[in-house]
Amino acid sequence: MTALKENLDRLEEAIAAACRAANRARAEVELMAVSKTFPAEAVVEALSLNLALFGENRVQEFTAKSHELGDARPRLRCHLIGHLQSNKSARAAELFDGVDSLDSLRLAERLSEAAGKCAKRLPVLLEIKLSHEATKTGLDPASADAAQLLERLPDLPQLELHGLMTVAPLGAGEQGTRDCFRALRALRDRWAAAYSRLNFAVLSMGMSGDFPLAIAEGATRIRVGSALFGSRPALRP
Repeated sequence: MTALKENLDRLEEAIAAACRAANRARAEVELMAVSKTFPAEAVVEALSLNLALFGENRVQEFTAKSHELGDARPRLRCHLIGHLQSNKSARAAELFDGVDSLDSLRLAERLSEAAGKCAKRLPVLLEIKLSHEATKTGLDPASADAAQLLERLPDLPQLELHGLMTVAPLGAGEQGTRDCFRALRALRDRWAAAYSRLNFAVLSMGMSGDFPLAIAEGATRIRVGSALFGSRPALRP
C-alpha cells in the first residue's frame, strides 16, 4: 500500500466520522484533491484511487503539469482555486475545467469571453473574503462590486455559477473558524433567495486542518492537499 493510499484511507475515515457527527450523508461532501506543487505522477496515482476533482493554484504551474499528465488529463477535472489575474483569464478558461476564485465583474466578463472562444461553458465559484487579512483575496460580500457581479452573472452566457468558496482566517481557533464557515452558509442562503436565476449549490470550505468544522457547518466541497499528498515540495522556479 502506498503512502497516498494510506493517507486517503485515513482521510476518508475522518470525513465519514465528521459526516456522522453532523448527521449528514457522506455523499453530500465532495473531496477536492489539492495537487498544487505536487508532480503529475501524484495526480495520476490519485486518479487511480478514484479521485477525480483536483485543485491547482497557478496557471503557469498547471500549464506544465497538464502536458506531463498526457492521456490522463481528460479523465480528471481540475479547477483553479488560486487568485487569477484578469490578464491570465484567457489561458485559465482554456486550461481549467472550472474557476473557483472568481472575485470581480471584470474577471467574470473576461472569463466569459475567453470561454466563448473555447466553445465551453465554464463552472465558477465566487471567492468570498470573510476576514480582514491583507494576504487574503476575494470578494467583499457587502460591496457594490458584489452586487454588480451578482446582477450581471445571469447575462454572461459562458459562465455557470455553482456556488461560493472561502478560506477561514489563519489561526482563528475553532470558534472563529466555525463563525467564518457559518457566515458563508448564511450568505449563500441570502443570495440564493435574492438571486433566483443563479445556482448556489456548492459551498467550498474547509482544508486539511479544518475540514471537520466545515462539514459540521454545511460544506459541500472540501479542499484537501497536505493531509492527502503529504508535505508540499518546493515550488518549481
